Amino acid sequence: MRKLVWFSLGVTFAAFIGMYIMSDRWYLIPIGIAAICLTISVLLLRRFPAIRPLSVVLLGCIIAFGWIGLFNNLYLITPRTLDGQNVVTTITVTDYSKLTQYGSVSDGLCKLEGRPYKISVFSSDELQLKPGDIITAEIAIKSTLPGGSGEYPYSYARGVFLSASIKGSYDVQTSTSIPLYGYPAYMRESVKEIIQTIFSQDTLGFAIALLLGNKDYIDFETDYALKISGISHIVAVSGLHVTILFTIVQTVLLKRRWLSAILGIPVLFFFAAIAGFSPSITRACLMHSLMIIAALFDKEYDSWSALGFAVLVMILFNPWSVSNVSFQLSVLCIAGIQTFSQPIKAWVLDRTPIKEYKGKYKKHISTFASSISVSLGASIAVTPLCAYHFGVVSLVSLLTNLLTLWVISFIFCGIIIACGLALLWLPAAKAVGLAISVPINYVLNSVLWISKFPLAALYTDSIFIVFWLVLVYVLIGAICVFGKKYLRLGLLISTITLCICLLASWLVPVMDECRVTVLDVGQGQCILLQSRGKTYVVDCGGDDDETAAETAIKALRSQGIYSIDGLILTHFDRDHVGGVSHFLTQMQPQKIYAPECDLLEQEAEWSIIQTEIYQTVYQMTQIRFQDAVITLVPMKTSLSVNADSLCVLFQTENCDILITGDLDISGEYDLMKMILLPELEVLVVGHHGSRYSTSDMLLRQTKPEQAIISVGVDNHYGHPADETIERLLAAGCKILRTDQDGTVVYRR
Repeated sequence: MRKLVWFSLGVTFAAFIGMYIMSDRWYLIPIGIAAICLTISVLLLRRFPAIRPLSVVLLGCIIAFGWIGLFNNLYLITPRTLDGQNVVTTITVTDYSKLTQYGSVSDGLCKLEGRPYKISVFSSDELQLKPGDIITAEIAIKSTLPGGSGEYPYSYARGVFLSASIKGSYDVQTSTSIPLYGYPAYMRESVKEIIQTIFSQDTLGFAIALLLGNKDYIDFETDYALKISGISHIVAVSGLHVTILFTIVQTVLLKRRWLSAILGIPVLFFFAAIAGFSPSITRACLMHSLMIIAALFDKEYDSWSALGFAVLVMILFNPWSVSNVSFQLSVLCIAGIQTFSQPIKAWVLDRTPIKEYKGKYKKHISTFASSISVSLGASIAVTPLCAYHFGVVSLVSLLTNLLTLWVISFIFCGIIIACGLALLWLPAAKAVGLAISVPINYVLNSVLWISKFPLAALYTDSIFIVFWLVLVYVLIGAICVFGKKYLRLGLLISTITLCICLLASWLVPVMDECRVTVLDVGQGQCILLQSRGKTYVVDCGGDDDETAAETAIKALRSQGIYSIDGLILTHFDRDHVGGVSHFLTQMQPQKIYAPECDLLEQEAEWSIIQTEIYQTVYQMTQIRFQDAVITLVPMKTSLSVNADSLCVLFQTENCDILITGDLDISGEYDLMKMILLPELEVLVVGHHGSRYSTSDMLLRQTKPEQAIISVGVDNHYGHPADETIERLLAAGCKILRTDQDGTVVYRR
């Protein structure tokens, strides 16, 4: 059976390679290379039997390359050829539409060139659609595939290769009933409504996330705490949920094997459909079903083979699923548990003090060792991926898992019971919901408390931490090769080097006289101004409010900073301040500076900063510390929010930096009349490189050496404008852009 594991490994490897390099007939090259290698390995099998797994891997590569090539050339050709075109078509809605700040988005199915495709349709109107509704409209098509005008990894990883915007008028034909394929979505919405009815406001978000994997109702502070504490996996529906659900089915059916299998497997897959067939729940259902079938026929269940089978099925239906972070984390988590948990458990139980325990104490210790080994095994496998994708490595995940995972089963069962009772008698459901709120609050409070620990997590914004992680995995490899006798030495080296790397991460920024960090927050702005240990943040907004806040928090905490000296807001456009309320849940400033604006009093979301530390800047204000000065220049014109941008001039002994927010050319002229601007080392280009900012006049006076543009990739504003780039080049500026260079750091 283990041949299936090697075969699936070859298929997965080929899927990763083929996903990005194959187009047209290029797939013939990797097929040819793999075929040659396979032929050589087969010829050498008699002399070297140990290479048999390699032959199976290569066979998997050949078949996968062929399948992906056909998939690309026969099915994905339409999304690529229609990219950027307008077509009139009919779309059958398959899920409930979602409202966004720009309108609404609906998932559906459409036929293009005779083939069915999943598609996400965007409308500037707030459409409220349900499964079965039909939209007829002219749509502007975008391919979500790599290189497409609407490239979006999350979409193509779940099999949605097209996105579209409705152009002009449209017709909606409302369905009178929910079609069969729409029942999972209908159940999902119904369950959400029930939970919102029977749970309190402070616990319903966690209840929805735990049961359905939908984190839309979890606030930023809780979501961030789950990541830092290392248990965000419990709100990503996966194997834990499948195991609990099947146990419930077995209990209800009095553990009758055949009946439990016949009813239990469909229940699992219907639950997966309700959760949206995420890779983690799909993988878990496939593996658990194999385990049920094996037990039914008294056959040995091999978890490695089951994992290989699950991976093969998922890649067969959509080769692009391998790019999904959930897929990668789910597969690696199981692989890590199966590889490392038993050796870790054996090592723990082999310790001299533990070996001396007998009887029931031995059993409890064994259970405790199992919990530790499973958590550590999973962490070893997924930590590099978490560091790469999320930039965070939790150091307290083991503690959090031990404190909270034991109660998750009770909470999950309680939520299901409460939802079931809601269909019979609502008061009873509310009573159960009230009871379940107690353990939910225990989990939430534990997570929030643990996430506040100093050094609760490491952040890969620091190159020193990246170096340390690489070193740790080199040491893990060495221990696997040379034996456990070097484990203590490896732990000692890891601990010492971690202390050194943390010290370096914290000291380097403190030693800089002038340090400016323009964070990559997409289409928005967030800037760190630092000098000799003092830190000010200018704005916090971007493509996504929560992502902008998280980016800023990680950048600061990677330097050991948990509070800042000041937060400066240039103006109140969402792409500059949308993440501020989230940012303030984790980072406390001593002072907040902002321009005068009526919006501040009108928006409820700004109530968080209505405190004694808030200061409206009515006139030119200077903030002095050590050898540095920050000059704040308000531009009160009442013409627009952009025209009223607060300008920030950051000066140290040998460095001058200017930030103009979204000030336009006329505003720049007024600024130069109000203050004598020096020649600049750095100009943070105004209004994200708009052609209406960064005038020749400003460039002639300030002569900036470097121009940094905070801008989002392929933004619909067309920033930065070609005219602006030409003006900067003509002025002799070195241009850096966050959409091309990522986060930009200037040090002096």
